[in-house]
Amino acid sequence: MTRGFDTAARELVDPQFFATLEDLELIARVAVEGFLQGLHRSPYVGFSVEFASHREYLPGDDLRHLNWKLYGRQDKLYVKQYDAETNLDLHLLLDWSGSMTTASGKIGKQRYASCLVAAIAHLALLQRDAVGLTLFGDRILEHIKPRSKSNQLDEILQALVGTPLRPHSESANVLHEVAELMPRRGLVVLVSDLFYDLNELLSGLDHFRFQGHDILLFQILDTLERRLPVEGAIRFHDLETGEDLVTQAQDIRPAYEAAIEGWFAELDQACRTRELERVTLTTDEPLARGLTDYLAKRAQSF
Repeated sequence: MTRGFDTAARELVDPQFFATLEDLELIARVAVEGFLQGLHRSPYVGFSVEFASHREYLPGDDLRHLNWKLYGRQDKLYVKQYDAETNLDLHLLLDWSGSMTTASGKIGKQRYASCLVAAIAHLALLQRDAVGLTLFGDRILEHIKPRSKSNQLDEILQALVGTPLRPHSESANVLHEVAELMPRRGLVVLVSDLFYDLNELLSGLDHFRFQGHDILLFQILDTLERRLPVEGAIRFHDLETGEDLVTQAQDIRPAYEAAIEGWFAELDQACRTRELERVTLTTDEPLARGLTDYLAKRAQSF
C-alpha cells in the first residue's frame, strides 16, 4: 500500500482478511490456468500461449489439445501443455446504487461488495493481470481502465472509498454504456444485488457477450432480503424510490419467500441459457469462506 492512503481506504483492507488471500491464491493455482484464467471455459482462447510439453491423455481433457501426429506414431493419446502469458483484462463492475446500502447486520452490502472487489483485484494483480474498475448507478460514476501497474490496487481502493453513491437507479441500461468502454475481450465480473428489471439486465449482459467477454455474476444480498428472518411489524423502505410499506412479517413471509424463489429460478434459467455463472453471497457469510468455497469448486471443475 502507498503511504498516502487515507484512513477509510486502509479500513477497507482488513489485514486479517487479506492474510487469507495467500490461501485463496494457492487454491486458485489448482485450476488449469490459475484463478482468473480458470474462470474461462476455454482457457487458451484469446491468450498468447507457448507450447511447453506433452502428457498422457486423461478422461475429461480438452480434445482440441490432443496431438494426433504423436498418436499416429506411438498409438497413444497425448495432450499438449502450454505456458500461457497472463494478459487478461479483468473488468470489475460494481453496482453503486442506493439499494446496495442495505445493512441489517454488522456489514452492509456496499461494504461487503467493496471487500469482494478489492479481494479479486488483489488476486488478479498478484498474477500480473490487467485490472479495471467501473462503479455505476443510473450512470457511470467512476471508470478505471484495466492496467497491471504497481499502484493499480491503490487507485481501485481510493475509488471504492471516495465515490459517492447514487440514491436512485432502477434501470440496468447503463450496462450498455459500460460495455462500450471495454472493446477488448476480457473477463467481466459484475457485483450487484441484481435488483433490476430482468430483461434490461439480460440485455446489458448480452451486450458484453456480443463483444466476446466472459461474464461472472456475484449477487450480494442482505440476510434480511434473502430470508426475512424477523417477526412482528416491519417497515420496508425502498432505498431507490423512498417509498415506505408497513406490514406484519408473518403475514407476508410465505409470499415473500415464494417471490424470492421465483426470482432466483428466473435468474438461474437466464444464466443457464447464456452459460453464465452466478454466485449468490449473503452479508452474514464470511467473505473469505465464500471465496474459498467458490474457488475450490472452480478448481475441481478443471
